[in-house]
Amino acid sequence: MPMNRILVADDEESMRWVLSKALRKKGFAVDLARDGEEALRQIRENAYDLAILDIKMPGISGLDLLDRVKEECADLFVVVMTAEASMKNAVEAMKRGAYDYLTKPFDLSVMDAVVEKVSRAREMSGQVNLLKEELKDRYQLEKTIIGNSPAMREVYKTIGKVAPSDVTVLVQGESGTGKELIARAIHYNSRRLGKPFIALNCAAIPKELLESELFGFEKGAFTGATERKLGKFEQANGGTIFLDEIGDMPIDLQAKILRVLQEREITRTGGNQSIQVDVRVVAATNQDLEESVRKKQFREDLYYRLNVIPIQLVPLRERSEDVPLLVEYFLGKICAELEHPPKRCSADAMRLLSNYSWPGNIRELENTIKRAVILSPDPLLISADFPGLRTRQGEGGGEELSLEGIVDLKLRGSFSNMERMESGDVYAMVLEQVERPLIRFVLEKTRGNQVRAADILGINRNTLRKKITELGIEVVKPG
Repeated sequence: MPMNRILVADDEESMRWVLSKALRKKGFAVDLARDGEEALRQIRENAYDLAILDIKMPGISGLDLLDRVKEECADLFVVVMTAEASMKNAVEAMKRGAYDYLTKPFDLSVMDAVVEKVSRAREMSGQVNLLKEELKDRYQLEKTIIGNSPAMREVYKTIGKVAPSDVTVLVQGESGTGKELIARAIHYNSRRLGKPFIALNCAAIPKELLESELFGFEKGAFTGATERKLGKFEQANGGTIFLDEIGDMPIDLQAKILRVLQEREITRTGGNQSIQVDVRVVAATNQDLEESVRKKQFREDLYYRLNVIPIQLVPLRERSEDVPLLVEYFLGKICAELEHPPKRCSADAMRLLSNYSWPGNIRELENTIKRAVILSPDPLLISADFPGLRTRQGEGGGEELSLEGIVDLKLRGSFSNMERMESGDVYAMVLEQVERPLIRFVLEKTRGNQVRAADILGINRNTLRKKITELGIEVVKPG
């Protein structure tokens, strides 16, 4: 069925006016509501194809209104808007049944695209298969998964969509991008909340021990097996198991994982009894599993069993707009853990951190902030508090240090102790150390021609001769 009638609910008159004008221009009939109560009344009295709701409204909030809508008009498509972007808002909106989620401010072209997507969905199916309502405190995961970039907002939406089901999820991303946090977010937003979440790094356990770690073993199964031990799958029964770095799993063991996914049962090492397990599997890898399949290093059938819902985490260098949020979060967290007074970053330091490529991703950023917090005695962290970072940036083709930046870095390292700065000769000492290599360099470039060197330096020839003598510079003339 074509889409005809749309309701826009927002307490901001300007937003209602802009959206109604844009949507009417597209040929839609548009009704407006200034709060949740008015919107609910209109939904009950009229038949709408789409409702665009602001989350924060007086009276009934957009999220509570969304609950009411899903109870009374389950086939109504709902798009939510908010100026307070967070993972919690995104996840909760999608879990309560929103079709999409938009962060203010947005371009009208973005809204047009969403409306077009709703229209196509209605024509194809007549109703979107929205996820059931289930609202609980999810351990405030929005405080540990940080980011408001477009890539992260898509991740939040996917979590909200897949969490209520038991579908297998494959989280892919470079090392340090936070794959386990995503797995925990899926678990804490699922019906398995309150049941075990068991994580296992497949690359961290020797291959000969991995099978017994996963499936457990019976007493006497091997030397040293003095008693029965439950494996990770049994420990996770009723909950979620997170198999990190599954690309490193031995190929023979992959077949047994495939059996668990297919049959929902395991057999302990040394045993012959099949044991039923009710476990949701979330796997993760930093490898290209498709390439591993082509090289016969990973089973193709297992790959397709795991890759039902893929979640791709982009590296931190591709969402640099999230770095300031992460820095602020880590500063607060680390200072609290170490019982340090609060610290903050200067604008230059934040620019340095944002421009760095972070090959170790979020894990490297956290360790860098922790090191600076511990080593710097000042409440304001400046760029010089990240000297290793600046050096690596220059070497790695990132932001090159200027000559002034290099001098600044050296000065801060040489005069970190205030006592060395009170002797009264700092200016002369530093000037001499800068002049000597400068004059030596220019003389080398002019092959000892002092007239030419003085001209380049912009000083008198006699002044240059005096400097050569005072600084003890040897002038090597071409032979």
